[in-house]
Amino acid sequence: MELQVLGCSGGIGAGNRTTSLRLGENMVIDAGTGLADLSLAELARIDHVFLTHAHLDHIACLPLLLDTVAPVRTTPVTVHASQSALDTLQRHIFNWQVWPDFTQIPHPDRGLLRYEVMERGDTCTLGGLALTALPVLHTVPAVAYHIDSGNASVVFSGDTDDHAPFWQAVSVIDNLQTLIIETAFADHEAALARASRHLTPQRLLAALKALPGGLDIRITHLKPFDHDLIMRELTGQAGPDLQLKRLEQGDVIHF
Repeated sequence: MELQVLGCSGGIGAGNRTTSLRLGENMVIDAGTGLADLSLAELARIDHVFLTHAHLDHIACLPLLLDTVAPVRTTPVTVHASQSALDTLQRHIFNWQVWPDFTQIPHPDRGLLRYEVMERGDTCTLGGLALTALPVLHTVPAVAYHIDSGNASVVFSGDTDDHAPFWQAVSVIDNLQTLIIETAFADHEAALARASRHLTPQRLLAALKALPGGLDIRITHLKPFDHDLIMRELTGQAGPDLQLKRLEQGDVIHF
């Protein structure tokens, strides 16, 4: 299986795109601004959107995706997310004020948008992949995703603070190949990171000590003005057994 990074920054500007990861041709995890770089044909093939949570940088292009592909689709786009996240979408986005309610368009019985509840611990099997929602700690209800191809697994943290249940869930995945883990703030922003439930280099490195060596670890969701500083702090404090790389837009991970 192939995971393509469409966007992975904690902000915009200077070519940065916010979070969206494509799995094969018809699935994406999160719908940040990176989604907008796909062609019209590629957008039309997206059948499933898995959301980690409902913050704007992770859903920004979802309303525009539906509006764009509406003329050429005959089946709905299914959004998989927690009940809390789906309620937020329905109440605050697809409410006829911010955006039309695509669960009712083009017809109440044939809406282009379909909701599928996916809570922590739930698994969805599609296209040869098993996607399992893992627990994380953020300012709103959120999940990570464990994506298992049968040959190997990738874990994508989404947005999270240090959270023991997340690390416990990751530690028991016997075929884990790649961990995509957020580190949004540099160490000098530790107070802000705690308040907004994000990781810093120092706190991430402490948590990684509990995992086995040899993992492919990719750092995501870095705030644009501190991209380089965050990576310097991570690599400068990491031991010899940790190989950390910044996740880059355009990366392709095979697993």
